[in-house]
Amino acid sequence: MPEASGYSWYVLGVLVVVYILNFIDRQILSILAVDIKADLGLTDSDMGFLGGAAFAVFYALFGIPLGRLADNWSRVKLLSIGLALWSLMTALSGFARNQVELTIARMGVGVGEATASPTAYSLISDYFPKRQRATALAIYSSGLYIGGGVSLFIGALIVKAWNQAYPDGGPMGLVGWQAAFLAVGIPGVIVALWVASLREPKRGAMDGLDTQGSPAPFRAFASDLSMIVPPFTIIGAWQRGISAFVINIMTGAAIAAFAYWMIQLTGNFPQWSAVGFGYYAVFSWASALRAKDPATFRLIWGTPAFICTTLGYGLVALAAYALAFWSAPYAEIILKLPKQELALILGANGALSGFLGVILGGAIADALRTKIPAGRILVIILGVVGPILPIWIGYTTENATLFYIMNFVAAMLGATALGAAAATTQDLVLPRMRGTATAAFFLGTTLVGLSFGPYMVGQISDLTGTMVDGKLVGNLRVGILSLIAVTPIAVTLLVFAYRLVPKAEASIVERARDAGEAI
Repeated sequence: MPEASGYSWYVLGVLVVVYILNFIDRQILSILAVDIKADLGLTDSDMGFLGGAAFAVFYALFGIPLGRLADNWSRVKLLSIGLALWSLMTALSGFARNQVELTIARMGVGVGEATASPTAYSLISDYFPKRQRATALAIYSSGLYIGGGVSLFIGALIVKAWNQAYPDGGPMGLVGWQAAFLAVGIPGVIVALWVASLREPKRGAMDGLDTQGSPAPFRAFASDLSMIVPPFTIIGAWQRGISAFVINIMTGAAIAAFAYWMIQLTGNFPQWSAVGFGYYAVFSWASALRAKDPATFRLIWGTPAFICTTLGYGLVALAAYALAFWSAPYAEIILKLPKQELALILGANGALSGFLGVILGGAIADALRTKIPAGRILVIILGVVGPILPIWIGYTTENATLFYIMNFVAAMLGATALGAAAATTQDLVLPRMRGTATAAFFLGTTLVGLSFGPYMVGQISDLTGTMVDGKLVGNLRVGILSLIAVTPIAVTLLVFAYRLVPKAEASIVERARDAGEAI
């Protein structure tokens, strides 16, 4: 029986460091939000876009072709290139002088970070046997909570130290928040060289299945990329026939019209342009999947149980991402708490609450699954309903201690839903479809949750804010409390999922066979 070697554990350690950097670079914007907003003259909705859709759309969409490239090319090379890219774009964020420049940098971070988990999961699977794989993946996943928590503390520390040393701006006129981006971005470029030194394991060796990558990995990558990037999406639709071409054009036009209407309504061009692009790309990808792999399309996009579960959890993620981004600015602006104090406490809170929530939720979901066919859905519903009271108490109190406690409870209860939702979607497809199902699931969590969560809070904050000395001062309290309004929609979707999942799971083989699967 194959064993994990000492080198396997060394590689795992390197991958944990990479994942920590991944979430530091992703989350540091939160603790810097107040300073960036003041320096660049942005609104809360602008900041919500930068913390959400600017990153999320490109992270979600490029995860599809980059995940496939990880299956066909050197994972070590791909991860080192991706790490160098997102670290460089994080560092370049420090030179941003306006919203456009910062937006481009955040898009680059999203594209680079889309390489991380597909390559890491694949490497870990080839360095560890099945009996140790869950442990190895759990250790890797700890980087999420460590990085997310540490990012707040590091950002606050650098901003304070830099601004004290250079009250009028330092070298090249850089201020504290710009220095923070540089400080966390540059080390990643160095770590990328460390990653490049790792050995590429033999694919499938731990499972006794000698697996070869594609002889033309970049041709497959280009084909996958063409499914999501205009105008290649239109060319692909034309190749599938005149009806596919017309439907693609009409859907693109409808999405563009909706985005234009929302831009006129909100005045936020970047948010709705990015969201429109993202949803059109997802439609084009799903259409191409339907033509190329009808069985996979049937079990994912053609299964209401899958869609309801994914969208229901997406709304859980919406609240979770919004709180993760806005809790620090809220504490700094509304409760007047010192940046370093709130960063330390909220960072530790986020790391511990997320870890406990995921572990407890997973255990409860698996226990319920043995007794009730759709038992895991009940845990997702807990992730929706559970945070309501803590959010209301935490974001209406003036007591800092109570705020910290309620923020911890809300985050922990919200985190319970992740394992249950992911496992449910995996159970609704055949084994060969699990990678595609994961991509579809993460599209829901990012294009619904991350794209809209931070932005929704910011937009409602602006709409309910007031003008002070000619400047808009948002109402973050109302913005955050508005998250509770998504609860009825999420619960409705999950009730449908609860009713639909047992039958959908029992009929997987039959429905796949009807769609042409040779089983």
